[in-house]
Amino acid sequence: MANAASGMAVHDECKLKFMDLKAKRTHRFIIYKIEEKQKQVMVEKVGEPAQTYDDFAACLPENECRYAVFDYDFLTPEGVQKSRIFFIAWSPDTARVRNKMIYASSKDRFKRELDGIQVELQATDASEMGLDVIQSRAN
Repeated sequence: MANAASGMAVHDECKLKFMDLKAKRTHRFIIYKIEEKQKQVMVEKVGEPAQTYDDFAACLPENECRYAVFDYDFLTPEGVQKSRIFFIAWSPDTARVRNKMIYASSKDRFKRELDGIQVELQATDASEMGLDVIQSRAN
């Protein structure tokens, strides 16, 4: 099973949406889902630029794993506007073991497809990827 899982293909839309987020800033976040039947990672949801971190966090399922990219805007202590692109591997404790294994074994390959990720977070519950964690990792 692990060998099949690590062979997940990455749908072209995953890379295209990520490039839009990175270059054009047309999205605030992207949530990716592994479709087991098709053996590939697909785009599940895209957040509009005006959406907030709370909107993003509310889109992550309580009992299933996902990959997500979040474009975080912030001010440096010097007052300079910056942004960081976060890759979040969401793997809640309540997800099924098989679900966690598939996401864990496909993560590195998928992440390599997204050129421009600046910070990676692994989260098993909301507190591990809270806005305070994102703020501390952005600087």
